[in-house]
Amino acid sequence: MMTEMLEMKVEVRRSEAEVLGRRAEAVKEVIAPSAGTASNAKLYSVVKTMIDVVGSIIALIVLSPLLFLVALFIKISSQGPVFFRQTRVGQYGRLFEIYKFRTMKMDAEKYSGPVWASKNDNRLIPGGNFLRKSKIDEIPQFINVLKGEMSIIGPRPERPFFVERLKEQIPDYEKRLKIKPGITGLAQVLHRADETIKDVRKKIKYDLLYIKKMCLFTDVRILAKTVRFVLTGVVAR
Repeated sequence: MMTEMLEMKVEVRRSEAEVLGRRAEAVKEVIAPSAGTASNAKLYSVVKTMIDVVGSIIALIVLSPLLFLVALFIKISSQGPVFFRQTRVGQYGRLFEIYKFRTMKMDAEKYSGPVWASKNDNRLIPGGNFLRKSKIDEIPQFINVLKGEMSIIGPRPERPFFVERLKEQIPDYEKRLKIKPGITGLAQVLHRADETIKDVRKKIKYDLLYIKKMCLFTDVRILAKTVRFVLTGVVAR
């Protein structure tokens, strides 16, 4: 019996080591080895703003037919507005209204209060699950980027309710507010959506690593992995 238990512990530790190894390799694929110097960060912050503006304009123009079809579908299939606006915490703790295609029923959190999305979310409208999984509901956030409230790539913005709770539970949580939040980010391509505080703790590490190593190479790799995730639904492991 003791021998079997020891063998099980060894196997568990071996599996954990393999998972950590795969995650380390996934991070290496995205993060540029030479990124992270102060001079590079200052220069790239200017370049990043230009890329955000130009990229958002192109995205909204190219995706305009899809935007029209999604808006029409939401209007026909459910009661309520096409777009959903919600207060989020941005750079340096500034509040802003984030734009999304509405995927939930009206007054979905009237009785439950603020809660994280889950796999079998009964608050969704018809087709809402597909819009979320495909990330089509996030497309209107290019408007937030043009308004200077967000970046194409950065830590995902969270609601004030959750930010206040997470600041108390997770050390260094506020450090992720040093840069503009993003439509996609390192944490999004390397880890699943938040469902528990454990998920958030893991994502914070990726957010802070991104802030430290932010550069053009890293952003290009994150965009490539975002496209892969949208097409396959698989995050890097």
